[in-house]
Amino acid sequence: ISLGTWEKELLNVGPNPRALVLSPDDSILYVTLNSSGKVIAFDLSRKKVIHSVKTGSASRSLALSSDGSALFVVNFFSDTFSKVRTSDFKVLQTVKVCDEPIGVTYEPLYKRTWVACYGGSIKVFSDSPAQ
Repeated sequence: ISLGTWEKELLNVGPNPRALVLSPDDSILYVTLNSSGKVIAFDLSRKKVIHSVKTGSASRSLALSSDGSALFVVNFFSDTFSKVRTSDFKVLQTVKVCDEPIGVTYEPLYKRTWVACYGGSIKVFSDSPAQ
């Protein structure tokens, strides 16, 4: 990668995009839309939104499971994090996690989701397959 060269391409994904994650095959761009509390799936070949779901208030960070079957989204003002099945964009679960969750990552070896809270704590959750 060369940071000195780039292609200019504008993708209309919606207002206030915040976090970005690519699908394992690089065909779908998952995006949090902070102001609307939504997560979208953007098809990069067709250049259009193919799925959208509201997960909470102020969707911030997101992480993708190692097999690409689930997205994990933190909702800053809802104090929650959500698991979304990527095949149909169904919210499988939303749980209260802490005041103002700000970051999330997925650990593939032990299938755990780590959530960073604005107040200084980190919560760790075991994951089960997206059914």
